[in-house]
Amino acid sequence: MGPEERVVPRFAAEPPQEELPYGRWAERLARELLAAADALDTEGEDLGEVRAVTWYPDRSWHGWTYVPATAATSNGYELFGYVRFQRGAEEEAAAFSAHVDFTQETAERNPDWQLDICEEVIGSWHGEGGAEAAVTLVWGRPLVPDGIVATAELADLTVDQCIVIEQRFTLIAPDDYRGDLLEIKLYDERGGELARESLYAGEDEEESPPA
Repeated sequence: MGPEERVVPRFAAEPPQEELPYGRWAERLARELLAAADALDTEGEDLGEVRAVTWYPDRSWHGWTYVPATAATSNGYELFGYVRFQRGAEEEAAAFSAHVDFTQETAERNPDWQLDICEEVIGSWHGEGGAEAAVTLVWGRPLVPDGIVATAELADLTVDQCIVIEQRFTLIAPDDYRGDLLEIKLYDERGGELARESLYAGEDEEESPPA
């Protein structure tokens, strides 16, 4: 094989290692998430009461494990964010922290969406010639049936992928590198593309899957 045209980190994050959070572990994570939500600057918006938290597959990168989440609120908003932690002695979770934001752009208000995704930059990677990639945590759910694997692709180069677990997936991938921007794609069991979404697509720029 010859030299690579795009030298970027691929599959840098560990694949999901645990089941989706439940029971006491979900309660522990929820305390961190809701504490961050209580401290959130809502810019004068009344978000209402936070409803049940939906957890997404864990991914680990650079010494941290990230567990993303979303939660609807009683006033029609959605909280989105993550709890992260490190593994201490005997693999016990420690050094918890959380990040949360909110939005009115929900899947319920956008029936044309095929993927419902959230993203947050969690780090950076410095490449050739001073170019820098934004290492981005992406999590979401398919809104079309039969999806098996979600991928993150940079200029058609797959840089991460995740099996869809209970209609949810999490990715960690380099974004915005040398003019290339991430696309999230969903595939069926035969490798056929079902849906795609650019993290930067506006309402008039959303792409449709091939026929």
